[in-house]
Amino acid sequence: MLAMAWSTNVAPIWLGKKQMFAGPAGWLFRKLGGVPVDRENPGNLVDSLVSRAAAGKPMAILVPPEGTRSKKTYWKSGFRRIAAGADIPIVLSYLDGPTKTGGYGPTIWPSPDVVADMDQIRAFYADKRGVKPGKFTPPLLREEVTDTEPA
Repeated sequence: MLAMAWSTNVAPIWLGKKQMFAGPAGWLFRKLGGVPVDRENPGNLVDSLVSRAAAGKPMAILVPPEGTRSKKTYWKSGFRRIAAGADIPIVLSYLDGPTKTGGYGPTIWPSPDVVADMDQIRAFYADKRGVKPGKFTPPLLREEVTDTEPA
């Protein structure tokens, strides 16, 4: 995704697990826009990125795709909370392994209706398979599922 962003003259901020930044290449990852994420202690990551966007500096945040390591039940909701808090759009993008294609999809401005927003995201990704199709997590946020609905 980074190469695709750079090829379209976008210099994104991207999120990666903190272990990537601890080694000898850590300085390079930071220089290339990387922000380390401690999944055990996410702390104020969303607030920090919202503040960064509110400072008025143009930015694009590249969130790594779900399902690159293991299949999960839910997507993490940070991308949506960052976009809503910073009043910035979500631009859908994809890398599709089986077709060896990648690209950008629609731009979505987060609304108060989480389900409607996610329905747009689900529609876009309905025919996408990802780089590791067996590990793809269908677009569903934990907050979409109520106590009375099965997960």
